[in-house]
Amino acid sequence: MHLPRPRRNSRVFHPFFKGLSRLAGACLIALTAAAPAQAEGERSGVFDYYVMALSWSPTWCALEGDARQSPQCEDNADHGWILHGLWPQFHRGWPSYCPTTARQPSRQMTAGMADIMGTSGLAWHQWKKHGTCSGLSARAYYALSRQAYGTVTRPAVFRKLEKTVKLPARVVEEAFLKANPDLEPDMVTVTCKSNRIQEVRVCLSKDLDPVPCGRDVVRDCQMTDALFDPVR
Repeated sequence: MHLPRPRRNSRVFHPFFKGLSRLAGACLIALTAAAPAQAEGERSGVFDYYVMALSWSPTWCALEGDARQSPQCEDNADHGWILHGLWPQFHRGWPSYCPTTARQPSRQMTAGMADIMGTSGLAWHQWKKHGTCSGLSARAYYALSRQAYGTVTRPAVFRKLEKTVKLPARVVEEAFLKANPDLEPDMVTVTCKSNRIQEVRVCLSKDLDPVPCGRDVVRDCQMTDALFDPVR
């Protein structure tokens, strides 16, 4: 008596492994749902609040700018906390590259932002990616960005550093909270990159009043020995 040979591609799964497969699938779905969503092509002007990102210029120069030979990183450039951008934000996720009928900014407009943004190129990129979602003209968006930058006091202590130091990221957050009594801990977050203090991000209403940040924005750096370079 000959038993039929099993087909080469047939596979028999133990119930235990079937259970693991279902569990892995459920975890993948949950992780996907938890990830912040970046939406391109959303309707301009439709968002919940702003995130103002303040970048520590010496960090950007050390990680990227020096290799690009950016004028922002030249000796005696004297840039500390620069305005990375003013970003329209949803309570969950954020819009980007929105269709708009607003005219593109002129070179004069972008060059006029270099004093607080480091370069005109950053000003142009921020308009293209984020400003187009604000519902404002380029001129009005830059004016609002400058106004937002002026609403937050940058602690002077960081400009007094004469050499690279290591410090806990929470020290940076605490310094901003002390310098800005209207800010609460859930309205500001500190980010790190490559073991360095990278940015301070402050959440603001459309009227530029401090507001709590959404869950996808609050991702505080937990480093206790982050590098912090002095102003050049």
